[in-house]
Amino acid sequence: MDQKGYRRESFQSATSDEDMLEIAGASMDFPMADDDPPLDRDMAGFSLHNGGGMNGTSTMMDFLEEPLPGVGTYEDFNTIDWVREKSRDRDRHREITNRSKESTWALLHSVSDAFSGWLLMLLIGLLAGSLAGLIDISAHWMTDLKEGVCLAGFWFNHEHCCWKSNTTFTDRDKCPEWKSWSQLILGHGEGAFAYILNYFMYVIWALMFSLLAVLLVKGFAPYACGSGIPEIKTILSGFIIRGYLGKWTLVIKTITLVLAVSSGLSLGKEGPLVHVACCCGNILCHLFTKYRKNEAKRREVLSAAAAAGVSVAFGAPIGGVLFSLEEVSYYFPLKTLWRSFFAALVAAFTLRSINPFGNSRLVLFYVEFHMPWHLLELVPFILLGIFGGLWGAFFIRSNIAWCRRRKTTRLGKYPVLEVLVVTAITAVLAFPNEYTRMSTSELISELFNDCGILDSSQLCEYVNDFNSTKGDDLPDRAAGPGVYTAMWQLALALVMKVFITIFTFGMKVPSGLFIPSMAVGAIAGRLLGVAVEQLAFYHHDWAIFSGWCSQGADCITPGLYAMVGAAACLGGVTRMTVSLVVIMFELTGGLEYIVPLMAAAMTSKWVADAVGREGIYDAHIRLNGYPFLEAKEEFSHKTRAMDVMRPRKSDAPLTVITQDSMSVEDVETIVSKTTYSGYPVVVSRASQRLVGFVLRRDLIISIENARKKQDGIVSTSVVCFTDYCPPLPPSSPSVLKLRSILDLSPFTVTDETPMEIVVDIFRKLGLRQCLVTHNGKLLGIITKKDVLKHIAQMANQDPDSILFN
Repeated sequence: MDQKGYRRESFQSATSDEDMLEIAGASMDFPMADDDPPLDRDMAGFSLHNGGGMNGTSTMMDFLEEPLPGVGTYEDFNTIDWVREKSRDRDRHREITNRSKESTWALLHSVSDAFSGWLLMLLIGLLAGSLAGLIDISAHWMTDLKEGVCLAGFWFNHEHCCWKSNTTFTDRDKCPEWKSWSQLILGHGEGAFAYILNYFMYVIWALMFSLLAVLLVKGFAPYACGSGIPEIKTILSGFIIRGYLGKWTLVIKTITLVLAVSSGLSLGKEGPLVHVACCCGNILCHLFTKYRKNEAKRREVLSAAAAAGVSVAFGAPIGGVLFSLEEVSYYFPLKTLWRSFFAALVAAFTLRSINPFGNSRLVLFYVEFHMPWHLLELVPFILLGIFGGLWGAFFIRSNIAWCRRRKTTRLGKYPVLEVLVVTAITAVLAFPNEYTRMSTSELISELFNDCGILDSSQLCEYVNDFNSTKGDDLPDRAAGPGVYTAMWQLALALVMKVFITIFTFGMKVPSGLFIPSMAVGAIAGRLLGVAVEQLAFYHHDWAIFSGWCSQGADCITPGLYAMVGAAACLGGVTRMTVSLVVIMFELTGGLEYIVPLMAAAMTSKWVADAVGREGIYDAHIRLNGYPFLEAKEEFSHKTRAMDVMRPRKSDAPLTVITQDSMSVEDVETIVSKTTYSGYPVVVSRASQRLVGFVLRRDLIISIENARKKQDGIVSTSVVCFTDYCPPLPPSSPSVLKLRSILDLSPFTVTDETPMEIVVDIFRKLGLRQCLVTHNGKLLGIITKKDVLKHIAQMANQDPDSILFN
């Protein structure tokens, strides 16, 4: 496919990455260039796109040899042509390689071109790690601001404020430098009035943070809401959403993510950090021509950026690479694997250098367990997997039903009111319970913690009737009153988290799902862990405990159960498996706990898949109507290409362009009366022998430039897509040669091709459209949207749910 038409300058629109249009949960008020097959139909009110902003400043006259600005680029809300983009990159690379033998300068250019990918990964890792550190520090400080302020410096959070205090270890959270709002305003922190004042200030700060977040999102960057992972999956599959990864989105998402997390809403920052990292990748791509002008190459960079995002979110570089490979990436060659690994490494190193939590760790809830697990404990671990799968399926169904209600009712017209109401309910319910009042990351850290000698939390208030201890390993003990109180509070926290997260995820603020899902699982796991621990303590002579859990031994680690439960619930919601286990393993640093994590992750996936096949991100992709062709699902229906192609028998004939018998006016009429993104080119209307395929955008730009820059091009000029145009009378106007923009090798299938093969072709090659022929004659066309509609129809779903082309 060595065609000049594939070596194109990228058209630089004046509205490239800064345009902001709201997608999720909003009405679609933008014009769409149809990706449906080009059938004749009148489009009332559609005027010919005059190429405004596409003129450029080029003085090129020969349209056969020279590239035009804008040719080979794509309009918003369209799918890229992976085959064409990869062909253009191969041509570019071949040209650089050939020139490198001619001079030293060309050789240096070749070396810099090869090195640019690694330099870009370095910059993405540095920027993503720095932003993650900034978000962590800011969110920690603003979360504590709801409860009080540091007199030594208002910019210190509670923990940092008390570092230099002379208080004892047990009173480390009650240092004189830190004052609650009641102490600051009333002069004392005891009594009912002080409690009410602290309660009031907590709710007011939460409402202020959430209000500011939703107003910034609504006013400046509507794309900054949500987690961003469903849209990133769609973008990585080849769809174009201008502005979703732009500069404004990055700035507003970074600011509002801090505000949303600090407000105490049941959401996390881990999912949005992937969006932030991908914004960094997309913006930095503009520094390098190779990535700025090629959409397929840019998507390789975004895959690596997603890995860096998970790396800084969980302190798990290897888990980040596997997450990008398993969950978000559509095209993931070996080269991208290496670069993802490097980007994740740099991002993790940068975050470690910033040390946002002051514990020399990358995450707040890093833990280490020392006691091995027993084979019989696999039973409660599998029970946690079943719970995680059931909760995941329940959450997905409930959340999708609520989000659909938001999209189809008046509720969606009041995003600010919705955020304030949910924030108020969350804050009012959260404050009385210390396990919901603290940030969710701190809650998970508390639940993962293995009780030591110096731990003073309620979860560690056991009856100490032992005389000696061996290091930090305490024997299993009877639960004290504090533990029973904590169990009741955790049970109430579990109920609250289960239901409030359903209404929180999908609101018009940045909202991640990793941390709330892990919190639900960690609470359930800790409850089960303490129950098993007490069972083993009081009934150590039972057959199931005898032989491995004698009296006075440290057998059960409730924190391990919390960790397994967190993995199970996160797996049930997202359907992650390999990457989930590696992320959790990197969080804990213990190789010996991989088997419990694997058992829980697989069980939760099996149970959740038995109830519903889709993970939360795939469900939101389908809800929003994105054209995402899932590569994991099999197509098993016995249909043929002729059953799916357009036109159907009752439709108007296929709109085509002939290779050398149509005038400029004829072509402009076709373009003005239809909204298709491309047109087949045939020898003649009578023969219907296929010559190639031309994109609508390329046609518009080429004709506009020809009219303005090439002498003699008028409405009656013949448009020629061949090397040698037919002879014309001497008085005829100049011929417009457009062979250079014609794809001479479009993908074709016969009308009898099974649809399972067609679906495979679309998945593995990333096609936009495929032409259908019979004995060499053009019959029709199948677009990606047609394939998606057919799959939905075969699954008894609404085919019109695919909103975008």
